[in-house]
Amino acid sequence: MPRIIVPAGLSMGPRFRYVRPPDPVAECYEIHLGDDLVELTETEAAVWAAAFHDAERHAKLEVNRESLIRLLETAPKPEPQATTLVDGLIERGLLVEFDTDGSLELVFRKHKLLPLGEGLGSTAEEPHLHRIGHAGQPKLAVPVDVYGLWSFSWRDSDLWQACVLYADDSENVAEGDEPSDATPQEVAKDLAVHLPLMIAMGCGYLDPVPS
Repeated sequence: MPRIIVPAGLSMGPRFRYVRPPDPVAECYEIHLGDDLVELTETEAAVWAAAFHDAERHAKLEVNRESLIRLLETAPKPEPQATTLVDGLIERGLLVEFDTDGSLELVFRKHKLLPLGEGLGSTAEEPHLHRIGHAGQPKLAVPVDVYGLWSFSWRDSDLWQACVLYADDSENVAEGDEPSDATPQEVAKDLAVHLPLMIAMGCGYLDPVPS
């Protein structure tokens, strides 16, 4: 599977100057990223936001660095510095790349998954899928293990640790259930293939772990 790209952090919107008459041009755009409030220019913020753009392609794991740059270069208002801007946001941790078929430990150890939106549960028609959405409207449906990680992994030190703990189901076995036999990497992969759509739909976000 090709390496994919997703935005990290939580948008805090534009910040305007305290001046009169009002200045209609935003002073900056702010992103909550780990322990920092990162300031972006209008152009940088637009590039960051473009990484959310195509939910359908995110669902198919088709959004990567190259496709994001191509989107920016072929937009109605083309961005001639797309490559430089994308690379700069990757370097600053505002865009994250990973391979859903590769080792996920390194990137997951550097981030937490924080839930956004509402858990809407399953349905009688699809009891194996659990829905996540906003204002009572589902935006995506995920398997129960992904749903559990989405809702609880923020408590753990990082996303890899959450996968390790989730894979260790010794407590459930002690209660008489069958062991899952899943490895942390398998748990992480199940989550990784759903992360791009989850983030694109604003139902969760990756936040870097302070170093």
